[in-house]
Amino acid sequence: MEDVIGRTIGVIDNSMTIIACSNLNMIGEQDSSINRNSFAETKVFTAGGNTYKVFGERTSVAYMIFVEGEDDEAANYVGLLAISFAGLKEYYEEKYDSNNFIKNVLLDNILPGDIFQKSRELNFDKEASRVVLLVHVVKLGEVSVFDVLQTMFPDKEQDFVISINESDFAIVKQVKENVDFHDLEKLGCSIVDTLGGEFFTKVVVGIGTVIVGIRGLANSFKEAQTALEVGKIFDVEKNVVCYNRLGIARLIYQIPNTVCDMFMKEIFKMDTIDSLDSETLFTIHEFFDNNLNVSETSRKLFVHRNTLVYRLEKIKRLTGLDLREFDDAIVFKVALMVDRYLSSMEE
Repeated sequence: MEDVIGRTIGVIDNSMTIIACSNLNMIGEQDSSINRNSFAETKVFTAGGNTYKVFGERTSVAYMIFVEGEDDEAANYVGLLAISFAGLKEYYEEKYDSNNFIKNVLLDNILPGDIFQKSRELNFDKEASRVVLLVHVVKLGEVSVFDVLQTMFPDKEQDFVISINESDFAIVKQVKENVDFHDLEKLGCSIVDTLGGEFFTKVVVGIGTVIVGIRGLANSFKEAQTALEVGKIFDVEKNVVCYNRLGIARLIYQIPNTVCDMFMKEIFKMDTIDSLDSETLFTIHEFFDNNLNVSETSRKLFVHRNTLVYRLEKIKRLTGLDLREFDDAIVFKVALMVDRYLSSMEE
């Protein structure tokens, strides 16, 4: 650039230090012609025999370019160079931005072959074990969820907080390969409690499976999304849902609606599940919660054992399923979950 212009060109950071210059002897010197207030200037200005223009002011760090001379030609040069340098700065920040790279991996916006090349450029540990936690904002308080999460996960070398959209934030957490999922659930609860207790922001957290390497991050992210979707149907009272703890709910979520409808018609040949009143359904849920134990269930319901047996007989007459038999109980439990799933699809 100096060969074309024929003048000294340099870049100054906001500590007034010359960090790059066509005159190598000037690099590292302080420019006494300007001060911190100079970075508030939005237009071209002159000082100390040079012409200056700020660029990169939209980011957290602003820079200033200068061209030797205070004439109109210097003003034209510095204006063009500011545009050029701002474009270069934006390009290299995007190229070497780890968060942007991780976001593209999560959203499958990068080719598999480019993942490894990019990870080498960023010195990204390709063999580390990581897990994706997806934080979904249900009710927003007067706080930046992104800022709070960054405070909770300050290690920028190992953990990444990614803004997916206005209500979803992904946390890519580096963990030990044999990490206990109880510890991940505790971490999810900590996020929920911090945002809810201190900042009055209600969130739910979905947790994917632990993966080794980088390419699997997209799968862990999708699993965290699935955990939230399935949890919204089958575990509405839970604020933290792990993908590998969804159990049979995950299978039901993947079954086509037509197959679910056929299953319900085959199971309830004599009547529909809607024919069961709220008291009967409550009894069924309590019976399942107490592991099909008649004595324990009757105690929890504050009813006589014979009363509970009568209710179970009534259910058998209506559905043909005896909940005291393990196989029938499994079928009925699945039917209740399928019915809940179909109802959620209609909403």
